[in-house]
Amino acid sequence: MTRLSIGFCILVLAVYSQAQAASFSCDKASLKAEKTICQRRSLNDADVKMATTYQIILHALPMGGRDQQKQIQWQWLKSRNACGASISCLTKAYQQRQQQLDTIIQQRILNHGPF
Repeated sequence: MTRLSIGFCILVLAVYSQAQAASFSCDKASLKAEKTICQRRSLNDADVKMATTYQIILHALPMGGRDQQKQIQWQWLKSRNACGASISCLTKAYQQRQQQLDTIIQQRILNHGPF
């Protein structure tokens, strides 16, 4: 019975990891950048990672810092969307934003705590 339970859990995790999608609805994607992200697994994965990191930061920062990060994210989304269907541009945009977010986590949250 234990082997069956473990096997079932592995199957569920495998299916879930394949089904994980971008941080936005690919069915409603209207911009070239969004459509390209939905079509490319590497960009889709980068989007999910970046969006998850961003949400962690929003929940860990004090309110004043959240507003600033929301504005920065909004500006980043506009610049990402300007990439259109360019895979190299989108890849670079995600790499740079992820690096910025990782730095925020390291400097502001891990080193000093959220408060």
